[in-house]
Amino acid sequence: MQTAPPPPPDSLDVIDPEDVDHSRRHGRARSTELPGQLVDESKGRIFPCPSCGADLVYHIGKQSLACEFCGHVETIVLETDEVIEERDLLAMLERLKENHLDGEDQQPAECEVRCDSCGGTVLFNGTLSSLSCPYCASPLQREDVHKAAARIGVDGILPMRVTEDASHAGIGAWVKGRWFAPNRFLREGVSGDIHAVYLPFWTFDALTLNNYRGQRGDHYTVTVGSGKNRRTVTRTRWTPKSGRFQRFFDDVVVLAVKGLPVQLIQELEPWPFEELIDFDQRVVAGQMARTYDTPLDKGFSDARVRIEAAVEREVRGRIGGDTQRVSHIDTQYDAMTFKHLLLPVWIFAYRYGGKPYRVFVNGATGEVQGERPYSWVKITLAVIAGLLAAAAIALLAQSGQGGGVQFNVR
Repeated sequence: MQTAPPPPPDSLDVIDPEDVDHSRRHGRARSTELPGQLVDESKGRIFPCPSCGADLVYHIGKQSLACEFCGHVETIVLETDEVIEERDLLAMLERLKENHLDGEDQQPAECEVRCDSCGGTVLFNGTLSSLSCPYCASPLQREDVHKAAARIGVDGILPMRVTEDASHAGIGAWVKGRWFAPNRFLREGVSGDIHAVYLPFWTFDALTLNNYRGQRGDHYTVTVGSGKNRRTVTRTRWTPKSGRFQRFFDDVVVLAVKGLPVQLIQELEPWPFEELIDFDQRVVAGQMARTYDTPLDKGFSDARVRIEAAVEREVRGRIGGDTQRVSHIDTQYDAMTFKHLLLPVWIFAYRYGGKPYRVFVNGATGEVQGERPYSWVKITLAVIAGLLAAAAIALLAQSGQGGGVQFNVR
């Protein structure tokens, strides 16, 4: 085994001299060479144990590199007080356009393995700790390694702090809280494979100027008809409303890989970004990390969907009333920046009734979200109970109003 030469350029981070300034602003050189770091053709980047020579692996929970053979431990001092600096979005998009995503001739510093079963691309840093795909549990073979295209470098990483035992405990509690799940599911729980993985995300900042027009709807009631046809009717009074406001969006999170349920991943939020550290190869030693396959421009398009949904919610709040009609929203964007982050997730795969399901655990906070089976018997009984309750309320209202029936008319 030989001492590694300096790693190849960190993808698009070295296209022009501006990247030198970017590195200085982060307080480090762009080279990720670390003491004792070696490169093995079959493993990529490794950290040898100074006691026995075996590979050190990042130990989740202890925040250290540990040797699984002799027990040697090296504590990693993680600097969480450094600010991970934002990058100019428009400038990077222009650079991507100018370079036509070229750069496949650059040898990546990481080792990528493509899963033949699900097509996912998994990035291996350090030792190969698992031979199964964390997304579909299929075997991964090193002969599937392929060269990665030039990529935007990672700006920061959120260390994995939730242990495997804590993840299992969280999943167990999550299972017991699924009220509409089958009884056997609740009674027996679930078993399956669980894997820790660092997933890539884009985060975006943007200052928005929003102009809107719409109508405010205020409900009022009137009594109409006579005799047996006498009834109370709810009507709506509409008033034109318009205005403008600024809103700054900070760290809008976008999952940068395909094939995972976006809604469930979003429900793992919030992420403790105050614990972000500058990208450190040692934190992913022996762990799996996936490269992004959602390009930056598509990532920002996804972020705009989240931003504009939040803008519309605020517009409705500003219009006020009991209900709203929004006829026009014009949103202008300024001060747009982004970061490329690796965030920790536990992925748990299980089967129930012959169908596959996945559960996700936020590796920094322990939040659990997942797919689960439903008991249609329980759902049907709940619907029937709801209808009976609604009918009882209607009968009470009818008897209290002398035979009147309430209608909502908008």
